[in-house]
Amino acid sequence: MADTILTSACQCGQVRCQAIGRPILSGVCYCDDCQAGAELLEALDGAAPVGEKDGGTHYLTYRDDRFSCVAGADLLRPYENSPDAPTRRMVASCCNTALFLKFSKGHWTSAYARRFKGDVPPVEMRTQTQFRNSSLPLPEDAPSYRTFGPKLFWRLITSRIAMIFG
Repeated sequence: MADTILTSACQCGQVRCQAIGRPILSGVCYCDDCQAGAELLEALDGAAPVGEKDGGTHYLTYRDDRFSCVAGADLLRPYENSPDAPTRRMVASCCNTALFLKFSKGHWTSAYARRFKGDVPPVEMRTQTQFRNSSLPLPEDAPSYRTFGPKLFWRLITSRIAMIFG
């Protein structure tokens, strides 16, 4: 999957993004911030779903140098859960489609897996399950962690090193 290019788009197609290569991680997050963010974005007029049925949010996380907006960047609008939030959720203002999340202190972008076309990598882990509020059974398709889990941090560290050294 090293040379694979996945594309994502808003509902009306005016905003398009692309991701190159394998993601750092394909994961579902259940943290309070992601759940609140999904609720905020899904309440926008005509918005497409962001969260999964069990309250998690499936992201494909890419290094910043491997993810870009290739059309309609001027239509992107940031949404924050609070003024001091470390994350900005980017939404296509043309049709209120949430496309990705940017963590201000990180070297990665977490894109909403629902927006991608093609062969989307399967879920590799579920994180922050301590905040999960669903009565649905927790899917057993991947390891689940009450917090973020060491595997996630390892992947973020190694991706940063790879980014530094090209």
